[in-house]
Amino acid sequence: QVQLVESGGGLVQAGGSLRLSCAASGRTVSYVMGWFRQAPGKEREFVAAITGSGGNIWYVDSVKGRFTISRDNVVNTVYLQMNSLKPEDTAVYYCAARRDVGVRTIATMSQLREYDYWGQGTQVTVSS
Repeated sequence: QVQLVESGGGLVQAGGSLRLSCAASGRTVSYVMGWFRQAPGKEREFVAAITGSGGNIWYVDSVKGRFTISRDNVVNTVYLQMNSLKPEDTAVYYCAARRDVGVRTIATMSQLREYDYWGQGTQVTVSS
Protein backbone atom coordinates (compact mmCIF):
# COMPACT_ATOMS: atom_id res chain seq x y z
CA GLN A 1 0.00 0.00 0.00
CA VAL A 2 1.29 3.42 -0.98
CA GLN A 3 -0.05 6.65 0.44
CA LEU A 4 0.57 9.89 -1.40
CA VAL A 5 0.37 13.42 -0.03
CA GLU A 6 0.64 16.46 -2.30
CA SER A 7 1.71 19.92 -1.24
CA GLY A 8 2.87 23.18 -2.75
CA GLY A 9 -0.27 24.42 -4.43
CA GLY A 10 -1.49 27.99 -4.12
CA LEU A 11 -2.43 31.20 -5.86
CA VAL A 12 0.00 32.69 -8.35
CA GLN A 13 -0.14 35.32 -11.07
CA ALA A 14 0.16 34.38 -14.71
CA GLY A 15 3.81 33.95 -15.64
CA GLY A 16 4.72 32.85 -12.14
CA SER A 17 6.02 29.55 -10.83
CA LEU A 18 5.07 26.89 -8.31
CA ARG A 19 6.70 23.65 -7.23
CA LEU A 20 4.44 20.80 -6.24
CA SER A 21 5.67 17.93 -4.10
CA CYS A 22 4.24 14.47 -3.59
CA ALA A 23 5.51 12.51 -0.62
CA ALA A 24 5.00 8.75 -0.61
CA SER A 25 4.62 6.65 2.51
CA GLY A 26 6.77 3.82 1.20
CA ARG A 27 9.44 3.07 -1.32
CA THR A 28 8.23 3.92 -4.79
CA VAL A 29 11.35 3.20 -6.83
CA SER A 30 9.49 0.44 -8.67
CA TYR A 31 6.54 2.69 -9.47
CA VAL A 32 5.89 5.10 -12.26
CA MET A 33 4.82 8.38 -10.68
CA GLY A 34 2.41 10.66 -12.45
CA TRP A 35 0.83 14.06 -12.11
CA PHE A 36 -2.74 14.67 -13.24
CA ARG A 37 -5.01 17.69 -12.97
CA GLN A 38 -8.71 18.39 -12.95
CA ALA A 39 -10.20 21.78 -13.71
CA PRO A 40 -13.76 22.67 -12.65
CA GLY A 41 -16.29 20.98 -14.89
CA LYS A 42 -13.65 19.02 -16.76
CA GLU A 43 -12.33 15.49 -16.67
CA ARG A 44 -9.11 14.64 -14.93
CA GLU A 45 -6.23 14.80 -17.39
CA PHE A 46 -2.67 13.58 -17.58
CA VAL A 47 0.12 16.12 -17.05
CA ALA A 48 3.39 14.23 -16.68
CA ALA A 49 4.91 10.91 -15.62
CA ILE A 50 8.34 9.59 -14.69
CA THR A 51 9.70 6.07 -14.34
CA GLY A 52 11.39 4.77 -11.21
CA SER A 53 14.90 5.53 -12.37
CA GLY A 54 13.88 8.81 -13.92
CA GLY A 55 15.10 7.58 -17.26
CA ASN A 56 11.77 7.98 -19.02
CA ILE A 57 9.58 11.06 -18.78
CA TRP A 58 6.40 12.05 -20.56
CA TYR A 59 4.46 15.32 -20.72
CA VAL A 60 1.17 16.41 -22.18
CA ASP A 61 1.85 18.80 -25.05
CA SER A 62 0.28 21.79 -23.29
CA VAL A 63 2.95 21.82 -20.55
CA LYS A 64 6.05 20.89 -22.51
CA GLY A 65 8.81 23.43 -22.01
CA ARG A 66 7.09 24.89 -18.94
CA PHE A 67 6.73 22.01 -16.47
CA THR A 68 9.41 19.64 -15.22
CA ILE A 69 8.78 16.38 -13.38
CA SER A 70 11.50 14.89 -11.21
CA ARG A 71 11.85 12.48 -8.32
CA ASP A 72 14.09 11.78 -5.36
CA ASN A 73 13.92 8.10 -4.45
CA VAL A 74 15.93 8.64 -1.27
CA VAL A 75 13.08 10.62 0.24
CA ASN A 76 10.34 8.96 -1.84
CA THR A 77 9.14 12.26 -3.28
CA VAL A 78 8.17 13.35 -6.76
CA TYR A 79 8.10 16.98 -7.83
CA LEU A 80 6.43 19.07 -10.49
CA GLN A 81 8.14 22.35 -11.20
CA MET A 82 5.69 24.62 -12.99
CA ASN A 83 6.98 27.75 -14.71
CA SER A 84 5.33 30.32 -16.96
CA LEU A 85 1.99 29.43 -15.49
CA LYS A 86 -1.17 30.32 -17.38
CA PRO A 87 -4.75 30.78 -16.17
CA GLU A 88 -5.67 27.58 -18.02
CA ASP A 89 -3.31 25.67 -15.69
CA THR A 90 -5.77 26.33 -12.87
CA ALA A 91 -6.89 22.97 -11.48
CA VAL A 92 -6.58 20.53 -8.64
CA TYR A 93 -3.33 18.65 -9.18
CA TYR A 94 -3.11 15.00 -8.20
CA CYS A 95 -0.15 12.73 -7.71
CA ALA A 96 -0.54 9.06 -8.63
CA ALA A 97 1.49 5.86 -8.69
CA ARG A 98 1.36 2.77 -10.85
CA ARG A 99 3.52 -0.30 -11.16
CA ASP A 100 6.11 -0.07 -13.90
CA VAL A 101 4.86 -2.90 -16.09
CA GLY A 102 3.83 -3.15 -19.68
CA VAL A 103 4.65 -1.01 -22.65
CA ARG A 104 6.07 2.39 -21.83
CA THR A 105 4.44 4.95 -24.06
CA ILE A 106 2.63 8.18 -23.34
CA ALA A 107 -0.56 6.43 -24.39
CA THR A 108 -0.18 3.88 -21.60
CA MET A 109 1.37 6.15 -19.01
CA SER A 110 -1.39 8.72 -19.36
CA GLN A 111 -4.22 6.28 -18.61
CA LEU A 112 -5.89 7.14 -15.30
CA ARG A 113 -7.21 3.61 -14.85
CA GLU A 114 -3.68 2.19 -14.79
CA TYR A 115 -2.77 4.11 -11.63
CA ASP A 116 -3.32 2.25 -8.39
CA TYR A 117 -2.72 4.97 -5.81
CA TRP A 118 -3.81 8.59 -5.68
CA GLY A 119 -3.22 11.56 -3.44
CA GLN A 120 -5.90 13.92 -2.22
CA GLY A 121 -4.90 16.74 -4.56
CA THR A 122 -3.61 20.27 -4.18
CA GLN A 123 -5.25 23.37 -5.65
CA VAL A 124 -3.34 25.53 -8.11
CA THR A 125 -4.94 28.82 -9.10
CA VAL A 126 -3.37 31.09 -11.71
CA SER A 127 -4.78 34.60 -11.93
CA SER A 128 -4.66 36.65 -15.12
